[in-house]
Amino acid sequence: MALMTTHGASLPGTTSPGQDRWTATPNGLIVLDGATAIAPGVPPAEQYVDALLDALRTGLTSTADLRTVIADAVAIVSAKLDLAPGDGPSSTVALLRWADSGVDAAVLGDSTIVLGTRDGQQARLCDDRLAAVAAAQRQAYRQRLEQGNGYDDTHRQLLVDIQRIERQARNEDHGYWIAEAVSDAGHHATVRRFAADELRWAVLATDGAQRAVDHLHVPWPDIAAKGDDDLLALLRDLHRWEAEQDPDGRALPRAKRHDDKTVSTWRPDRA
Repeated sequence: MALMTTHGASLPGTTSPGQDRWTATPNGLIVLDGATAIAPGVPPAEQYVDALLDALRTGLTSTADLRTVIADAVAIVSAKLDLAPGDGPSSTVALLRWADSGVDAAVLGDSTIVLGTRDGQQARLCDDRLAAVAAAQRQAYRQRLEQGNGYDDTHRQLLVDIQRIERQARNEDHGYWIAEAVSDAGHHATVRRFAADELRWAVLATDGAQRAVDHLHVPWPDIAAKGDDDLLALLRDLHRWEAEQDPDGRALPRAKRHDDKTVSTWRPDRA
């Protein structure tokens, strides 16, 4: 396949380095969004996403189905960190892999891939199963934020309730699937394949970036055209908007004022 151009940037919501990760490989892009486990004595999410990033980087060298790549990586990390299902840290996964035979994309969890096609259209790959878990509690905290209650004690208790329900539904058919300690979760990733010449660009984003981008109507093709410095500037602009224009989550109801934000872009270098 022709040469590719990749860029990316990450901005932690609070203290560095945060729990998002991204990297480019010779034939792929990886974006992760980690989540801390509540159970005591388990590895922190930062350790989990670092290990998962390494395992996926190796996995992308194969031609295996991306669902298998994710499943194998989860198995490796689970064994390495001695994780128990339901109690470990977890992470979303967004993957893009290119070859002469085509471009493969996969999403597990609530990160997003937006792809620009040669006919000027956009395709979006996302996994919305998590949003259906604890739907009533999610609606309640969003309504309270819209009403101006802010990030108060009741909001924090609703988040605790959501996390409890999420643990019960994690990596279950009636719930949602996420990279944690059950390798079979990888086989439940949402995948799509494109012809080698079908795409003009792609953007991989964690939900902390994607939701703000969509809310503020930042054009995805414009993001795909940015370099590393401009991507970081974009993330800082989103962070600044949250802090200065919507500090209490009234316009864009969200679990916390600032989430980690990561975007990574891909463009084929065609003559």
